[in-house]
Amino acid sequence: MARMRVEPDDAPTARLSDGAIARVTASTYVSGSELVVDGTPQSHVDLDDPTHLHFEYVARMGAVIDRLRMPGQPLTAVHLGAGALTLPRYVEATRPGSRQQVIELEPALWDLVRENIPLPRGAAIRVRIGDARAGLGRLPSGLHGAVDLLVSDVYSGAQTPAHLTTVEFYREAAALLAPDGVLLVNVSDGPGLAFARRQVATVREVLPEVIVLAEVQVLKGRRFGNLVIAASSAPLPVEWLPRLMAAGPHPAKVAQGAEIDEFIRGARPATDADATPSPKPSASIFDR
Repeated sequence: MARMRVEPDDAPTARLSDGAIARVTASTYVSGSELVVDGTPQSHVDLDDPTHLHFEYVARMGAVIDRLRMPGQPLTAVHLGAGALTLPRYVEATRPGSRQQVIELEPALWDLVRENIPLPRGAAIRVRIGDARAGLGRLPSGLHGAVDLLVSDVYSGAQTPAHLTTVEFYREAAALLAPDGVLLVNVSDGPGLAFARRQVATVREVLPEVIVLAEVQVLKGRRFGNLVIAASSAPLPVEWLPRLMAAGPHPAKVAQGAEIDEFIRGARPATDADATPSPKPSASIFDR
């Protein structure tokens, strides 16, 4: 979900089920590696520093994760959509001893990542292959009501599939959460934010405590970009988030309370009967 570019011919590759070509290549901008699908960077990982979250929306997710529990305390986490496992690696580095489950649709993508951007030795990260929603029902029963962190960041090509955007889906996901567990959802949308507003309304139909983190211009609906929804049944740990978001590199904002009420005004929650995929992203969504 970034600018198209030419990749080196010798980069390790894999063909995905939809015909797209995934590659692992050295990052053009900073140290580390990127997972690139059809010329578009999907994930960035620095094996020498897994706490480096290069993409801004991922850094915003990391800021929320840092506020969960006590600093350094292990978490029980579920990640829907693997990419190059940037956030599972971050949790492993910052919360040693965490137990993590990852559900990824594409076995060829996971094989490519595992061989070229290996996980840390001894990390308790289990990768399961299959559809994210169907995979929720196949997770160990002991996770139900015990998950501290659930991340939904699933894209088929450039869009989030419709069946992963509904009230029914979020109810299935929320059933895994501990009483104060947190759901993080990556949403991409453009001017007007019709899809994002509906997604926030859909999540709040299931989990009452909701905040949205995004770059100011994206949150105002002035350009295409990523918004992070954080939601829980319990009050969210937001004390330091506004200051963290305002620090940049591009000033961002935390919308909460009355701002969320206004943001979703007139938006109807999505259901399995009427949901649509997310809109196709702009080519400049991850411009750096």
